[in-house]
Amino acid sequence: MSNVSANFLAQGFAVVSTVIDGNSVATISSHLDARPAEGAGSRGLLREGWCQTLAAKLRSVLTGRQLLPDGAVAVQCTLFDKGPTRNWLVALHQDRSIPVRGKVEAPELSGWSEKEGDTFVQPPVAVLEQLTAVRLHIDDCPAESGALRVVPGSHANGVLSQVQAEALRARRGEVLVPAFEADVLLMKPLILHASSKASSVTCRRVLHFVYGPKVLPFGLHWQHAI
Repeated sequence: MSNVSANFLAQGFAVVSTVIDGNSVATISSHLDARPAEGAGSRGLLREGWCQTLAAKLRSVLTGRQLLPDGAVAVQCTLFDKGPTRNWLVALHQDRSIPVRGKVEAPELSGWSEKEGDTFVQPPVAVLEQLTAVRLHIDDCPAESGALRVVPGSHANGVLSQVQAEALRARRGEVLVPAFEADVLLMKPLILHASSKASSVTCRRVLHFVYGPKVLPFGLHWQHAI
């Protein structure tokens, strides 16, 4: 196991430098520029062919470095497009919802919702623990661009209430995680994370992929599985 892989498992996050080359970044940027303006971003990018190809490429690279499990599939890609005219802060939270094909009646499932035409649900911790978020930075993301802040190791504490989350951050502190163009920030979805508004005038575009197991329990099926 590599040092990055071991650190990721222990801390719940890790930065992997220059996962793709400059030409690939430019191609991705052109695809994003060609999309209609959608405010702060979109959850639906995995419907697009270029994004599916990118998801497969990232999986190949990260699986080869022991940073994704064999057989993982991309189940979501969200664009976060923060800049001078699209600026926001994100309060401390965990990512608990997953996109699925349709609603299933099971007592273990909760928090059903619909976002951009897709169905989302909050599954049990055992499912969330099998997921990995892969945040590919299309632009440099220093502190002034609203880089993420994370609470190291908090992914190992299960689902937390807001009071529990704030208390854990107070005890352990948080770490700012800047990143450069073409870097990947790996995260476990249950890690506590937040971000501030950008204070710079530059753009901060991030493609937030989620990878998970091919098969879900409770009769659930992924909306997309690439």
